[in-house]
Amino acid sequence: MPEVAEPFILRRAVRHLERGRLVIFGAGTGNPYFSTDTTAALRANEIQAEIILKATKVDGIYDKDPAKFPDARKFDELTYMQCLAQRLNVMDSTAFSLCMDNKVPIMVIELNDPEAIKKAVTGEKIGTLVHE
Repeated sequence: MPEVAEPFILRRAVRHLERGRLVIFGAGTGNPYFSTDTTAALRANEIQAEIILKATKVDGIYDKDPAKFPDARKFDELTYMQCLAQRLNVMDSTAFSLCMDNKVPIMVIELNDPEAIKKAVTGEKIGTLVHE
């Protein structure tokens, strides 16, 4: 992996951010029972990130699977509690709890949209935002 990216070292990641550099976290922690969602939530909390961008197969969070149900309704915005009450599987429960407990918003965007990240960071209405 060193040929592609640096290993995660918290102080180094924070230093890159302080210098105005973009830091992208990839892969998991290498520990069993920790998903990539949990890793994203953990790292976001460690660096005090403003938001998590979660890229998925669909362009946001729906009330049911839009691939199976043509009448599925997309949400533009939800609270953490609405996600829990409606049992919307945004992330695994550990990751979601970390975000909710530490008030880190989650923006769900489409993985296959090459403009999605740009739209999200420039403030365009895209995907679904989960927050307090």
